[in-house]
Amino acid sequence: MNGRILITGAAGFIGGHACRALLDAGHDVVALDNLDPFYDRAVKLRTIGELARRRRFSFVWGDVRDPAALDRALHGVDAVVHLAARPGVRPSFRERRLYHSVNVAGTEALLAGCRRAGVGGVVYASSSSTYGEQPLAPVRENAGARPISPYGVTKHLGELRTRRYSRLHGFRVAALRLFTVYGPSQRPDLAMHRFTRLIRAGGPIPRYGDGSSERDYTHVEDIVRGVTAAVRWVADGPPAWEAFNLGASVGVRLDYVIELIAAAARMTPRVVSLGRRMGDVTRTCADVSKARRLLGFSPQISVQDGVPAFVDWYKVTHARQH
Repeated sequence: MNGRILITGAAGFIGGHACRALLDAGHDVVALDNLDPFYDRAVKLRTIGELARRRRFSFVWGDVRDPAALDRALHGVDAVVHLAARPGVRPSFRERRLYHSVNVAGTEALLAGCRRAGVGGVVYASSSSTYGEQPLAPVRENAGARPISPYGVTKHLGELRTRRYSRLHGFRVAALRLFTVYGPSQRPDLAMHRFTRLIRAGGPIPRYGDGSSERDYTHVEDIVRGVTAAVRWVADGPPAWEAFNLGASVGVRLDYVIELIAAAARMTPRVVSLGRRMGDVTRTCADVSKARRLLGFSPQISVQDGVPAFVDWYKVTHARQH
């Protein structure tokens, strides 16, 4: 299917990459974003400005909670990639109502808009945060939800709403549980971006815990390959709801990631050990066998290749902005 795809949250980190990938695959792409200043709005405006030079791209400014904006964006659309969300585990403890409003009520509003527009194919960006602390890793999709942060709770509640629309209204939904995503244009509040900035500035690196915690660091190019495959999946078949892990399927220690960044930056990091933070889990690692079987998903980029490439991107971008 080379149809018309709506991407919510299109100006964000993953959203911008998803727009490019779907445009490259021959789709018309409608981008919906409210340019929320969770981080520097200029970064988002640059993303939209670059995309606006592409054929088959159009932008609708608006909030997913606004029915009028949704109706404009959904006109003539064949499927939706729902990335719009309030991100971040730690801020969610301070702003629980806002996270519920955007991530849960916003998802409900989007689904209602899809029903009005007759759009039944939805790719929903969920999160590994829905799993919380799991006794076994790699974790499979049937492990059950155990979120320990308000953010994780909201992403799980979003899944439940998409499941309800699948059962009651015949939607075909792929709920993508994304593991720790990094790569060019990563949000500045995320660990890899923050560590790179601090290491290059010669500042201390705040490391929460003893460095042994592990994350399934997944390059954004691998993530968007999974998103593109999920768009094909929701476009072809009867009503269904399936969850898919998208990850590199490798748990990587935090202290090793810091070493990789420092080596790529050719600097020696000054690490300051701090206590473990509320909402952090010990380890995340995805079993991607289901996504491999049903979506043809296969992660390609290791941290050994992806982290130096990210640092190179940061150097170029930092030099250009200053």
